[in-house]
Amino acid sequence: MKTYIPKEDEINRRWFVVDARGKTLGRLASKIARILMGKHKPQYTPFLDLGDYVVVTNARYVRTTGAKLEEQIYYHYSGYPGGLKKRTLQEMLDKHPERVIEHAVRLMLPKNALGRKMFKKLKVYPEGEHPHQAQNPQPLE
Repeated sequence: MKTYIPKEDEINRRWFVVDARGKTLGRLASKIARILMGKHKPQYTPFLDLGDYVVVTNARYVRTTGAKLEEQIYYHYSGYPGGLKKRTLQEMLDKHPERVIEHAVRLMLPKNALGRKMFKKLKVYPEGEHPHQAQNPQPLE
C-alpha cells in the first residue's frame, strides 16, 4: 500500500474569519494554529503546508484568564547593552493588540521554515474591518 502525498496543485486553500471578541487567548491561538497547519484536513501531512488562511478581527477585545493582564510580560531585546524592553499584556493590548495574537500563534507553529511559511497565512486586525472580503472568508466557529 502506497502513502498518498498531495501535489501542490491539489491543495485547496480556503479563507476563514474569526471574531476574537470575548474569546480566550490561548484557546483561540491553538484553534488558529491548527487551521494554519492543516490538521483539520484528512490529507494532513506534517512536512507539507496544507493549511488555510485565517483572518482574525477584533483582536483588541481578546480575553485572558487570571491575572495575566498585569503579570504576563513580553520581552524585546534590541541587541544593545541596556536594550531589553518589557511590556505587560495590558500595555501590548493597548498599543499593538494584533501582536498579542500573532505571538501566541507563532509559538504554536513549527519552529522552522515551514512554520514561517504557515505564519504568513495569518492576518490579524485590531478592529472589525478587514480588506479580505474578496476572498469570501467563511466564519470559523
